[in-house]
Parts: sequence; C-alpha cells; structure tokens
Amino acid sequence: MAHKKNSTNLTELLLQCMTRPDPMLSMLEWLCTRLMEAEVDQQLGAEKSQRTDGRSGYRSGYRPRRLDTRMGTMYLMVPKVRQGGYIPFFVTERKRSEAVLIQVVQEAFVQGVSTRKMEKLAQSLGIENLSRSQVSEMTKVLNEQVNEFRNRPLSNTVYPVLWVDALYEKVRVDGRIVSMAVLIVFGVDENSHRDIIAVEPMAEESRSSYGVLFQDLKDRGLTTPKLIISDAHSGLVSAIQASFPGASWQRCKVHFMRNILAYVPQKEKKSFASVIKEIWLAPTADLARKRAYDVMDAYAKHFPKAVQCLENVLEDSLTFYAFPKLDARKISSSNMIERLNREIRRRTSVVGIFPNEVSYVRLVTTYLMEYAEDWSVSRAYLSQDSIEATLLIAA
Repeated sequence: MAHKKNSTNLTELLLQCMTRPDPMLSMLEWLCTRLMEAEVDQQLGAEKSQRTDGRSGYRSGYRPRRLDTRMGTMYLMVPKVRQGGYIPFFVTERKRSEAVLIQVVQEAFVQGVSTRKMEKLAQSLGIENLSRSQVSEMTKVLNEQVNEFRNRPLSNTVYPVLWVDALYEKVRVDGRIVSMAVLIVFGVDENSHRDIIAVEPMAEESRSSYGVLFQDLKDRGLTTPKLIISDAHSGLVSAIQASFPGASWQRCKVHFMRNILAYVPQKEKKSFASVIKEIWLAPTADLARKRAYDVMDAYAKHFPKAVQCLENVLEDSLTFYAFPKLDARKISSSNMIERLNREIRRRTSVVGIFPNEVSYVRLVTTYLMEYAEDWSVSRAYLSQDSIEATLLIAA
C-alpha cells in the first residue's frame, strides 16, 4: 500500500508540473520512464512483481527527479532499488543525455517504432534484453497519443480557411506493397494561427472517401469554412461542394500551372511558365482575366491544348481575389502544405516501406503534432484583421 501511495503522489506531482499540453515533451517523459523501467528490470534480473530465482534485488518505490532539456523541464519518477541503488543512464551520462534522449525519441518515430529497431536503439544506449512486451507497451502509448490528437474535438474553434492535400508513401498491406495516401487538412483559426485538424489514411482517393473524412470533421465540431484551397482532384472537389455548401473553393494555382505546362514542349516550358505566372500576380481579378485572355489569343495556335486547359477552369484559380484582405501568396496555392510534405518525406525516406498502416499514420501524425505545437506559439500566419474580415463575409 505504501508503494501505491508513493506512486500516486508522484503521479499527481508530475501532472501538477505540466502547465500546458506539450505532445513532444510528454512523449519524451513517457519514453524516459519506460527506459528506466527496462534498465531496472535488467539490473535486478526480474520485472516488477516477478518471482524468479535469478533476482538480484528488490524495488523500493520511486523518487522524483528533475531533468531540464531544451524541450522543457521534466519531473521523472525514478525507481528506487533497496541494495545498490539506481541512477538512470541518461543522468549519469550528463554530457550526452539530452542529445541521446531526443535522438532516441526522433529515431524511434522515424523507424516506425518496430520491435526490432527499438531493441537496436536501446542496445546502442547500453540497455540490453529489452523485451518485446516493453516495446509493445511503448507503441501502445504512442498510438493512444496519436489517436487523441487525431480525434480531438473542434467545436471550440473556428477555422475560416482550410488547406487540403495528400501525402503518399509505400505501405505493406495484406502482404502487398501499395501506395497509400494520408489526407492532411490544415486550418487557420480565428486567432490567425495554423493548426492540423485531420490526418486520415485513405485506401483510395474518391468522393466517398473524402466525404467520410469531411463528415468526421463535422462530427468533431468543424463549422463550414469560408475558403478551402486544394488541387483539382475530381473526388475531392465534389466532396468539398457536397460537404461544405457555401464555402468557396480555390484551385491551387501551382498545380494548375503544372497541368497547363503538361501540354507544352519541354524546351519551351520555362518561357511559357514565366508568361502565365503573371496572370495570378495581377493586383485585381479583372486584370488577371485580361492577362489570361491575352495569353489565350497569343498562344492559341502554338499551344492549343494548354490554352484550352487555361480557358476551361480559369475562374476556379481566381477565387482568392474574392478575399482581398487575405495574403494572396498564401491562399492562392497549397505550397504551405507541400513544403511541409517534403520535410516529412525527407524523414520517412529512412523507413522506405512501412510495415503497416498504423506505423505510417503514427509517424506522420507525430511529426505534425510537433509542428502544431510550434505553430501555436509562433507568429500569426495570416493577419488578425484579415481573418476578422473573412469571418464577416456572408455572415
């Protein structure tokens, strides 16, 4: 009973010291705790409460230990050992403790937290015989944190502007390697800060799949945004129109330009790209249309298919002009998401092929949680005045 009371008090102390939610710091604390348990099990020759002839000592409750890192201050519950004592390896190795711990956390995420790779990481830090059950428990807790982030309620926040894009990686499914998409939805809230509001795996890109995702967002409390920016995937656009009536849709101008340039010979792509780029740099929608019509007239015979592509869906790429208060550079394309996707791909390339869908979603979500935390304390992405003006449109 004394052990239970001591553990409870220390748990309460830990919770009191956490002044605000911080996913990455929480994960670091959690990993430190489990590595300490594994190290004590190795030192004693037995797991907690395990009866064995090979046991070399006994536990004696816990003691609080403060550890300062660049991520923040952690208050760890360090196991006490009756004979010989115990000091965590990352405390005794002060010169490399912080770097090693952060590296372990990041590398574990990069490697998908598979049992084999986690064992290898632990051994490189001097921890041997890390059991599969311990690794499974680590993975379970990670999944809980990821699921909590992905399913958190959105009813207390308004997101006037959304960006939607998909990230693809190779994943093993039923013994086959497939290209799987994770649909990512970003938003700017009423306080002008960016946030990740959806990370959802999709077996295929279709109207029904996107529709399920958007319905889930609405069930979590998302209200209809004023503006949604994405590429022109037919299933996605159809689902946006059906799920968010009244919302404006902006076709990403960068994707649109790529579509147009697909009909232009390679040697002339660069020069023609510089010409059509001026369309979306016009200060007004009327001037943008005039520039587009001039391009159509000048190149109708030279690049007929490219001109037809431009003419057919020009208006969808000019929606951002209806929101003159918002920064046109940020709402006319999905470049913000693509830059983040490239950073995620740089890290996921270490994995190569994900062993399953769960590990894929876990890794992507964990990185996005880190970015969301940074964004919450960073400068506003769009000006507060422009967001307030947007909220008043058709209110």
